[in-house]
Amino acid sequence: MITFYPGPSKVYPVVEHYLKQAFDEGVLSINHRSQTCMQITRSAIDLLHQKLHIPADYTIYFVSSATEVWEIIAQSLTQRHSLHLYNGAFGDKWAEYAGRILPQVSRVFYDYEQSIEEILLPDSDADVVCLTHNETSNGTHLKQWNTILQKYPEALIAVDATSSMAGVELDWQSADIWFASVQKCFGLPAGMAVMVCSPKALRHAEIIGDRKYYNSLLFMNDNFKKYQTHYTPNVLEIYLLSKILEQIPDISETSARIEAQAKEWYDFFEEHFDADLTNGGVKPLIQIPALRSDTVLAIEAQPAVVKHIKQIMEAQGITLGNGYGAWKDSTFRIANFPAISEADRLALREQLLLHLPNKAVVTV
Repeated sequence: MITFYPGPSKVYPVVEHYLKQAFDEGVLSINHRSQTCMQITRSAIDLLHQKLHIPADYTIYFVSSATEVWEIIAQSLTQRHSLHLYNGAFGDKWAEYAGRILPQVSRVFYDYEQSIEEILLPDSDADVVCLTHNETSNGTHLKQWNTILQKYPEALIAVDATSSMAGVELDWQSADIWFASVQKCFGLPAGMAVMVCSPKALRHAEIIGDRKYYNSLLFMNDNFKKYQTHYTPNVLEIYLLSKILEQIPDISETSARIEAQAKEWYDFFEEHFDADLTNGGVKPLIQIPALRSDTVLAIEAQPAVVKHIKQIMEAQGITLGNGYGAWKDSTFRIANFPAISEADRLALREQLLLHLPNKAVVTV
């Protein structure tokens, strides 16, 4: 299967081997409080620190999904209210979900072709400022947020890095809470998320003192000190994560490769295809290079053209990502995750050149 769907996306091929190995070793049947399971959990946590350069004093937790982290942040880390700065559908969903739990949620929506460093920031006493590192719905990416750190020095900075963690190198100390599901850049099946917290985040949790829920952060932290989870976990997923982390390169190497591949993709569309959408053309939705995601490309076209492209690619055994949110009908998306091979990328480029009018053909 060749898939460029931006999550769940392609898993590393070696996952097949590790699935069988997990079965043969009895991993699927072990007690989650056993020494064996604790060792698997410890191995995965240690490797995350090592391979992704997560600071030693930042704590790591395994939860069911990135959506669950939204809930943990609202319940365990927010005393007054949260401030959400976003430009797309997933940032909006996070704010909407937080509003179901918290009495006050502040929102700032900014244009998807505007830098977050340029927006007018409101005065706020919010406990948590919530950002989307890589907005999967429109293919934008946050490079930095220095103005936010300066404007809200006391607040926790929470970052949804679902489509970028393990694919690009993160500046961990620029935020206090990071989280990502594993079905994207980690190259694993869906079913688990990684949450990373700074010492400042844990201090805030202790001040709030929330222990009312099964996934209260303090309760989670008590368990993870013993390399145990706060509930019966997806032991197989933790095992697979540990095995994959043993195999993959250091994040600095992976990040450089993903960035280079992203540039190749953007150059490919700009060099080969007519950007005039009224003439059946295609182009990257985001026209400002500094705002473009390296891991999820949103490609814009007329809705009929988008539908046509997806149908043709499906007939060739290639799955493209659907558009999402406001761009559901007018874009298709291409995942540029580490598990996707060069052979897959070449196959997609070949089919696009065969089935879309390109500049060379138009010139003739």
